Amino acid sequence: MTEFADLILRSGRAAVELAFFILLPIMIVMLTLMRLLEAKGVLDRLVAGLAPVLHPLGIPGLGIFALLQVLFVSFAAPLATLAMMDKGGLSRRHIAATLALVFGAAQANVVFPMSALGLNGVATLVISAVAALVGAAATYHWFARAVPHEDEPPEPTPKHRTAEDAKGILNVIQHAGGEAFGITVNALPMLVLSLLLVNVLRSAGAIDILEAVTAPAFAWLELPASSALLIITKAIAGGTAMMGVAADMLQQGIIDAVDVNRTAGLLIHPFDLAGIAILISAGPRVASILRPAVYGALLAVALRTVVHLLLW
Repeated sequence: MTEFADLILRSGRAAVELAFFILLPIMIVMLTLMRLLEAKGVLDRLVAGLAPVLHPLGIPGLGIFALLQVLFVSFAAPLATLAMMDKGGLSRRHIAATLALVFGAAQANVVFPMSALGLNGVATLVISAVAALVGAAATYHWFARAVPHEDEPPEPTPKHRTAEDAKGILNVIQHAGGEAFGITVNALPMLVLSLLLVNVLRSAGAIDILEAVTAPAFAWLELPASSALLIITKAIAGGTAMMGVAADMLQQGIIDAVDVNRTAGLLIHPFDLAGIAILISAGPRVASILRPAVYGALLAVALRTVVHLLLW
């Protein structure tokens, strides 16, 4: 019992340090910047400029906005945009392409904190954006081609806070800080539990068995056997939990920055059980096109995985 209590305390300490000393300050800065750009209309102008280029790929203006949200805010940020698309009447083919786009992109709430741990954040974001666009286009033109293409009313427009004066800017900053704190606090339970699970499995010897079984496959890919633990954690508990485990492994010297960059394409995206459950809760029409979106996401993640393995 004493050993288990010690594992809980160690896991909790590591999770709190990661959440409040790495995740929170980075998310405050990135969310503040993102919300100020929204309030000043910069993002709306960017979306308007990109829309004519990306619309032939099957990506609507709101889809571009959802991509920017996942790349620069968090994996859950596009939820409101998807809900708007669900209720606004956009065709299900466009919704499917947007969902695949979000699934295939690298989420900011993992990329930016892990950049402080050795991840090449800029390269990860660029590679993921290109791969996600490929997956979205394949979804619209191929995987979702059998989905009825309903008549589309005018696309709804997202509403943002305004920052016309000092008071407005301060209001945006305060809300961004509150949003960042909420993301951090919500991530804490999963971080603690995932680190505790890993420490318990490691103490019981299960991790050693898992690594021994998967070692040949990962050796062929020139990856450490410990990658198996990251993949399992990611698939079940999500990207934030995976980040907590990866940070702990980096601290112990089990993996290094090169390993983090080589596995980033496979591990850093919202396409996991937790991410899928959260994003399809946006509405019934979003949930109805999950299958073609999954195919597009698999294509995007596969492309990202190959590129990261080739570059590092």
